[in-house]
This record gives sequence, structure tokens and C-alpha cells, in this order.
Amino acid sequence: MATITRYEPWGLLSQLQRELERARDGVSTEGTSAVAEWAPAVDIKEEADKFVLHADLPGVKPEEIEVTTDNGVLTIQGEKRTEARTEQDGYKRVERTHGSFYRRFSLPDTANLAGITATTKDGVLVVTIPKQEAVQPKKIKVAVQ
Repeated sequence: MATITRYEPWGLLSQLQRELERARDGVSTEGTSAVAEWAPAVDIKEEADKFVLHADLPGVKPEEIEVTTDNGVLTIQGEKRTEARTEQDGYKRVERTHGSFYRRFSLPDTANLAGITATTKDGVLVVTIPKQEAVQPKKIKVAVQ
């Protein structure tokens, strides 16, 4: 059974950069239970003939999403934009995620890269990764000379 695995070499560095930007901008993170990196939640299901990846991207426009493959790695990236809010609008604290996101997944050798499709509906991105047809052993007839 082949699996798709998450690949995030720069996750901690990105989180540190965001923390430094918050400190520079004078935004306090005290009172928050955790500072989370903006990475969409992803479910991956394996079926007999394909893998199906569901990524939660509420509020992200389809034109803001980019899905690519390179050297056996599937990358989902984009940006969730938000309107600038000021204290005069009645907001004292905003916890909705926004900004850039980036997720990478190593694809198994059985993935058919040419057949990958991506659709979005109701804030959920669905990436379908078909499997290659199983290679059947070939019997070679021995001829008499």
C-alpha cells in the first residue's frame, strides 16, 4: 500500500518569521492558547484506483489557489486575503486565519501525475490523484531456432 506523506521543511522557520513580524508590529499574542501556522486541514483517502485529498480552504477564492507537482511532490499553496479591520469597526480581536498557506505532499510511485485534477466547492479543495494501472507480468514465449 502506498501512502502520501506531508512534507514541510520550512514550517518552523515560517512560524518564527510570523512571530517576529507580530512582535515588530506590536501585536500581543498573550492570552492565546497557541500560535498556529496557517496551514489548511487536509484529509487524504485512498481508494482502489485513486487518492482523494480534501483541503479546507474557507474564504479562499479558486483563483488564489495553486496546485502543482514537481519531482513526485504535490504542492498546494495560495493566499487567504482579509479586509483590513480597525478598532473602530468594533473588533477588539481577530482570530480568523488569513495570509499565505503552503502544503506539500510526497506522492507514491503509483500516482498518475498526468491525471491529477483539482476542484473546489463550498470552501473545500478536492484533489484527485489517480493511480497508474497495475503493471501485469508478461509471459515471454521461448521460440525454437
